[in-house]
Amino acid sequence: MSTPPPPQPQQPNPYGPQPQQPYGQQPSPYGQQPYGQQPYGQQPPAAYPGFPQQPGGQYPAPWGAPPPPKKKTGLIIGIVAGVVGVVVVGLGALAFIGFQVEGGFPDAEYKLTLPKTVSDGEYELASDLSDEKGRELEEEADGSWDAKDTTAVIGQYAQGGDQNKGVLVVSGMYGRFKNTDEARDNMMDGAGKADNAQVAVEPKDFHPSGTDTTITCEVVTQTTAGTKMTMPVCAWVDDNTGASVAEVTPTIATKDPQDVDLAAFAEKTAAVREEIRKPVG
Repeated sequence: MSTPPPPQPQQPNPYGPQPQQPYGQQPSPYGQQPYGQQPYGQQPPAAYPGFPQQPGGQYPAPWGAPPPPKKKTGLIIGIVAGVVGVVVVGLGALAFIGFQVEGGFPDAEYKLTLPKTVSDGEYELASDLSDEKGRELEEEADGSWDAKDTTAVIGQYAQGGDQNKGVLVVSGMYGRFKNTDEARDNMMDGAGKADNAQVAVEPKDFHPSGTDTTITCEVVTQTTAGTKMTMPVCAWVDDNTGASVAEVTPTIATKDPQDVDLAAFAEKTAAVREEIRKPVG
């Protein structure tokens, strides 16, 4: 009887020992899947269980859930630009008072500033636009008959520091002015000539308590980002300062223009005037 050949030594697996399948799981009967590919073309587990991963690593919202809300950035930028446009155009009318008056100009005793907050802390300064928007207005004013030594001051304020809650824009100029009543009327007229804007409530004069000058207010509507919005605008002009103030909040923007309380906004404008108008020196 012949002796069987000795057994050949087992060659080691160059990739190391194969791991045991958990819980006795057997290898796939359909053969080994290509490296890194999940069975049946599945993707790696999604961040939300049960929802497949999309190209680029994005995950869809859960089925049946509403789509995420669109960002308000575009609308807010449009609203801010609209308010700024209205008050800057109105301020531009101050530079074209156009009535020559004999005699000297009043002394320069007051100037306009942009404090960190206005309206008793309700609004916080978000942007100082004086350099960006004011230089051209200053040049125009210096060429008019009734304005001298002018400096433009334009500020955008956000309610509580959040412009989604409300925007208040102050657009003013200080220097030495004549014909202040005509200038104030021209500012009101100019506000209604901004892009896509029109006067919805005609100008009215107010004399808030504690204020030594007339404040004129109107309601302007403007179409911005496809939405028609309402805003009150008030203005004053005295011997040294002239400014327009406009405000838009979600509540004000959707109001019927006739329902805007102009007397209340005149009071707010008078308070803002006291906060931004300071003695020279």
